Amino acid sequence: MLHFSHPVVHPSPPVVVPPPAQAEVEMVPPAQGQAVGANGDGNGNAPAGVIMRDPWTRCGLVFRLLQAAFAAAALAVMVSTDDFSSVTTFRYLVAAASVQCLWSLVVAILDAYAIVVKRFFRTARAVIILALGDWVTGTLIFSAACGSAAITTLLSNDFGACSVNPCGSFMNATAMAFLSWLARAPAFIGNLWTAVHRIQKS
Repeated sequence: MLHFSHPVVHPSPPVVVPPPAQAEVEMVPPAQGQAVGANGDGNGNAPAGVIMRDPWTRCGLVFRLLQAAFAAAALAVMVSTDDFSSVTTFRYLVAAASVQCLWSLVVAILDAYAIVVKRFFRTARAVIILALGDWVTGTLIFSAACGSAAITTLLSNDFGACSVNPCGSFMNATAMAFLSWLARAPAFIGNLWTAVHRIQKS
C-alpha cells in the first residue's frame, strides 16, 4: 500500500475590497435671488413660475399705481364739474380714464401677487396680452387728453368762456390724463421688450 503525504492547503484570506470613497461634494447655497434649476445645477434654468431677478415686476407695480392714481384724479376732477356731460370730448375723457384706472389696478394686483408669492407669471402670451392692453388703454387716454386739451383751449382762448365754465377743472383733468399716459409709457416699453425677448428665445 502506498502512502502519500497530502500537503496541507491553507486557504488564502478573503480580500476585503474597501468601498469606494464618496466624493465630497461641497454644497454651495445659491445666491439670494438666483433660482436653482430643476436638475439642481443652478445654471439658471428655473422651473416655470419662479422669479429670477425680474426688475419689471417691481417697477411695473410702481408705474401701474401711478397710472391708476393719475387716471383716478382726472376722473374725479372731471366728474366734479357740472358741465362735462354736455361735451362729448369730456365724456370720452371720463370713459377713457375709467378704463385706464381699472386696467392699471388689475395689472397692479397681479404684479403685487407675483411679488408676494415670489412667482413669475409673465409668460410670452401674458406679456403680449399686457402689451396689447397697454397699447389700447394708452391710445384711449392719450386721444381723450388731446381732445380735452383742444376743447379747453377753444373755450379759454377763442371763446373767452372761462367765466361761465370751469376751465381750471378741465385743465387739471386734462393734465392728469396726460400724466397717466406718461406713466404708462415705461411699462409698455418694458412689456414690449420682454415679449420680443421671449419670442426670440422660444
